[in-house]
Amino acid sequence: MRSKLDIYGTKLDSRMLIGSALYPSPKVMQDSIVASGAQVVTLSLSRQNPTKVGGQSGGENFWEIIKSLGLHLLPNTAGCHSVKEAVTMAKMSREIFGTDWIKLELVGDDFNLQPDPIDLVKATEILLSDGFKVLPYCTDDLVIARHLVELGCKVIMPWGSPIGTGKGLLNPYALRAIRERFPEVTMIVDSGIGLPSHAMQAMEMGVDAILLNTAVAHAQHPDIMAQAFKGSIEAGRLAYEAGAMVERESASASTPTLDSPFWHQA
Repeated sequence: MRSKLDIYGTKLDSRMLIGSALYPSPKVMQDSIVASGAQVVTLSLSRQNPTKVGGQSGGENFWEIIKSLGLHLLPNTAGCHSVKEAVTMAKMSREIFGTDWIKLELVGDDFNLQPDPIDLVKATEILLSDGFKVLPYCTDDLVIARHLVELGCKVIMPWGSPIGTGKGLLNPYALRAIRERFPEVTMIVDSGIGLPSHAMQAMEMGVDAILLNTAVAHAQHPDIMAQAFKGSIEAGRLAYEAGAMVERESASASTPTLDSPFWHQA
């Protein structure tokens, strides 16, 4: 029986999480999310406010599309630069979106939008104590991952490379180290994935899921790219569960010698 993705006790069939930003139109966004087969969609109050503000519709149309998809919502704290800002946005998101899931993002440096490891740990502790189910977005640092797990995170989300770069997995060794050190924790690679082959590489090493946005939204045909990622993530997971052959340094004949002429066996 195939295993399922586990996010704080919620079991999901799809191992692809998808973002809702950057698409050329709401229709393209909707078609792409459906094509991906994802069961979790990320969204942010900093970009889409599903309430009427000052008589304006705000992001109400966007919100109606998201609700019509019937997916699990994963609000994020994108754009936050301080613990106070991130905690405030998380609490607002919980109230508006009706979920205690939060993808915790804290920008440490605007040059490459690297997560702030120190403030991330501080904010994680505050939110966990307030009943949130925190999915922290972090770098591929094993020690930071350890602090987050020790605080009580059941999910960690290390980057593959800086957000929006599409460079893929810059440090596969670091990701493998986190995977091997914390086999019981749900590990989702978030940011930097640009191609389906990048996603497959991560899945083959035992990563539990992939979160995508830019790679799909900025493709020439986002809905088709969403399908491509869906297939690659499924294939990568199947390969991991099947167990790959051991890599060898020298050739090894694939044709058996049993019952072949003795001069062939020699």
